[in-house]
Amino acid sequence: QVQLVESGGGSVQAGGSLRLSCATSGITYRGAQMGWFRQAPGKEREGVAGMFIDGSAPSVHADSVRGRFTISRDNVKNTLYLQMNNLKPEDTAMYYCAASNRRVWGLLRPASYSSWGQGTQVTVSS
Repeated sequence: QVQLVESGGGSVQAGGSLRLSCATSGITYRGAQMGWFRQAPGKEREGVAGMFIDGSAPSVHADSVRGRFTISRDNVKNTLYLQMNNLKPEDTAMYYCAASNRRVWGLLRPASYSSWGQGTQVTVSS
């Protein structure tokens, strides 16, 4: 059973940085995929960034965060990261880590993932 636990959220001013972490366990497939998603109140959950944990394909980032956010993974620590720089008020949302023990592709599609963390709140003030 895949378990995901996010941490690292908080409140920052616009232009600031945060690094989210997602501790993972139970991922058994070396080609599994993982992603970061976010959901603001009243909005649908959207894909932020995704990657295959074996690095067999380039990671992907949503247009809205490309150049500011970077997804990465430490396979020794079994931890997924999202480095967020130059944060903007519109980045305010609950951020979720997700994983699939199968290669489904659609790295930014919520339907591609079967396991989700509990979320961590990011609030950016202007």
